[in-house]
Amino acid sequence: MDAGRGKKKHSVKREAILSLLQSTTIHPGAQWVYGRLRTAIPDLSLGTVYRNLSLFREEGTAASLGVVGGEERFDGITEPHPHVACTRCGALVDLEPRRAEALIRSCEETAEEPAGTAADPSPGPAIDFRRTLFYGLCGNCRNVVPAAPAFRENASRREEQ
Repeated sequence: MDAGRGKKKHSVKREAILSLLQSTTIHPGAQWVYGRLRTAIPDLSLGTVYRNLSLFREEGTAASLGVVGGEERFDGITEPHPHVACTRCGALVDLEPRRAEALIRSCEETAEEPAGTAADPSPGPAIDFRRTLFYGLCGNCRNVVPAAPAFRENASRREEQ
């Protein structure tokens, strides 16, 4: 590290990891990134990938979308935008803006309660930012046999844990 400014030194591995992350729309985890880069960078370790993804998250160069399918997933696009996690195949996809706006508006309308009333004298929360992740079926899985109800129940149970 550069002691004067707290910046990391230039690294070919770091640049390759960030470039790959910013060039894909699949919202990968460390395993996927490692699998894609290990032939081009033979001395790359999975630990290096994990450390750099963590660094990118801390710097704001990448966004963590949380744990989906048992692995932390990342997005090279750092501007806030909603995602859908597929409960069947584990895909994590960007939600189209017009669909996202309608879903979010519907959620906001349902959740709106007048703050400062006799029933709730406290002021409402002050929201700094929002990270929206919907769960359901991606477009590919919607074209296949419908998901079994038990799977949806298991997905809900996993989310609660």
